[in-house]
Amino acid sequence: MIQLVKDDPWLEPYNNDLETRLNRFKDSLKNMESAKGSLQNFADAHHYFGINYDTTKKGWWYREWAPNASHVALIGDFNDWNDSIHVLNKNEHGYWEIFIEDPKKNILKSGDKVKVRIQTNDATLDRIPAYITRTIQDESTKGFDGQIWYADKPFAWTDSKWSTESVKTPFIYECHLGMAQEKEGVGSYNEFTDNILPRIHSLGYNCIQMMAIQEHPYYGSFGYHVSNFFAASSRFGTPDDLKRLINTAHNMGIAVIMDIVHSHAVKNVAEGLNCFDGSDDQYFHPGARGYHEQWDSKCFNYGKWEVQQFLLSNIKYWMEEYHFDGYRFDGVTSMLYFHHGLMSFDHYDKYFKEGVEWDAITYLQLANHLMKEINPHCLSVAEDMSGMPGLCRPIEDGGIGFDYRLGMGIPDNWIKLLKHVPDEQWDLDEIWGFLVNRRYGEKTVAYAESHDQALVGDKTLAFWLMDKEMYWHMKKDDTDLVIERGIALHKMIRLITMALGGEAYLNFIGNEFGHPEWIDFPREGNDWSYKYCRRQWHLVDNEDLKYKFLNDFDRAMIKVLKNENTLDTPAAQKLNVDEANKSIMFERGNLIFIFNFHPSNAIFDYKFFVPEAGSYQILLNSDDMAFGGHGRIDDSIDYQTIKEDGVNKLCIYNTNRTALILKKKN
Repeated sequence: MIQLVKDDPWLEPYNNDLETRLNRFKDSLKNMESAKGSLQNFADAHHYFGINYDTTKKGWWYREWAPNASHVALIGDFNDWNDSIHVLNKNEHGYWEIFIEDPKKNILKSGDKVKVRIQTNDATLDRIPAYITRTIQDESTKGFDGQIWYADKPFAWTDSKWSTESVKTPFIYECHLGMAQEKEGVGSYNEFTDNILPRIHSLGYNCIQMMAIQEHPYYGSFGYHVSNFFAASSRFGTPDDLKRLINTAHNMGIAVIMDIVHSHAVKNVAEGLNCFDGSDDQYFHPGARGYHEQWDSKCFNYGKWEVQQFLLSNIKYWMEEYHFDGYRFDGVTSMLYFHHGLMSFDHYDKYFKEGVEWDAITYLQLANHLMKEINPHCLSVAEDMSGMPGLCRPIEDGGIGFDYRLGMGIPDNWIKLLKHVPDEQWDLDEIWGFLVNRRYGEKTVAYAESHDQALVGDKTLAFWLMDKEMYWHMKKDDTDLVIERGIALHKMIRLITMALGGEAYLNFIGNEFGHPEWIDFPREGNDWSYKYCRRQWHLVDNEDLKYKFLNDFDRAMIKVLKNENTLDTPAAQKLNVDEANKSIMFERGNLIFIFNFHPSNAIFDYKFFVPEAGSYQILLNSDDMAFGGHGRIDDSIDYQTIKEDGVNKLCIYNTNRTALILKKKN
């Protein structure tokens, strides 16, 4: 019996399916190792395909997989876009190739624009090479071209002492580089390095999750409609600028993971892989199966050898070339099922019997296996809402090999509460339920709000709580009940999410200080404005505004839970639930957490059970005036347990809309 089934008896009817899942992975791995000697060799396709300089032969190899082509030529600035000069030949493997002798690199120069002209029986197509590592946008036509790019000298990495192993518990700061700046425009890699990294480091986050790195033609896609999978988006700067960002982060002790998109690809023919060689089934499934209606994009054929090689090489490329520490895999639910997860998962058959994309599962297993071969301490996070069993379990146990899954139900549930239920009616057992609901042995990244909820059409937690009052009443000397409630609940929601929701934590850029308004990318409907596609850092930098309270509380709660290794401990133990006073107490990692969500009930001499006798001290108090609270609790007081009814109890002043963390003194 497979280990996953031993740990979850409900999976016993599916033991054969899980064994088949494991055997498919083993067979695929064996085939790749037999063909190339190792999985890593198999994932070196980017050194074979694309445009690569051969230091031994002193010239350029260009190779392309285009099985439907009848004629292939490399064109560009270097040959005046003449398709009769550099014509590729089909080699013994069925791939197109050419060698361009260029000992002084004065033929293909850095900065030259290039494309590949592909002729089929039906058409002539000018395409960007599939493995291109640099693209640029023509400002006049808004179209993209491939570009030859190489620095005068290799980038001088200084992160040799860095190891992702130091990130025992990820506190993840999710960010979009373009909208990370205050200016009304597109931010750059260098601006992020100089202006934003210090903020992230100051707050205590030890991991950055970077969106929109792979090149994408439409800025407003949030980076999720990728066209050129090996190219770092040139709208933010040069490849060396991105390397500088990652190198600087590593030297600050911060890991950097990419929000990688292997779940689909942009449907654009001009910039992307769609109909690359004139056929609709080269990289993608043919017909309707190859089109994602909800996302208006193309779906990869994960069972095809060259597609597997393309995507696995993409995994290796970013880790080796740019020193990324791992990936957050976008759209995993869509990958796992032919129906893309657009159904309810109310029976285990849905995970194994109905519409499961087994080729995609095998690919994800291979991707995770490869990542651990390259960097045993890398971070691998899956965006899945289906609850696929074993997603974050080792492959040898019958799992898929991810380290963490995103707790996608948590932000959804918070938004439902804020939209539909007054906080005085919140059900504490319901809150406990959605925060602790996760599969045995599978780690979760908890987060209180997602980047999707910050987009136009929805609201961040801060905006749901305070809305338009944020425009008028955020000065520290301005007393306003709406703002007071919003700040109190904002702190409490984030802390209880972090404390209960998983084994890692994520925050989207600016939400830590309650960034007002929404994200609206430049588009025709807003006259291509960047007004709402930026972060207003001056709000949190202004000592006279209340945004600083939230920012400082974010820093404080991360410091406590990081120092106490709280998220690296087993799930919490519920100590007390008091629906009348909307108070809940629990223990996790030898810390006592106290939350009073009641709008008005502040109770003196409130007693509740604790597991151990002794003297307790306050480590964090959301009611502290430094965090915008009322200062009703003296943090210097030690709380001594008392014996009552044969159990240990603490007696506290349980103030309303307050969160406390206590720790037993040695």
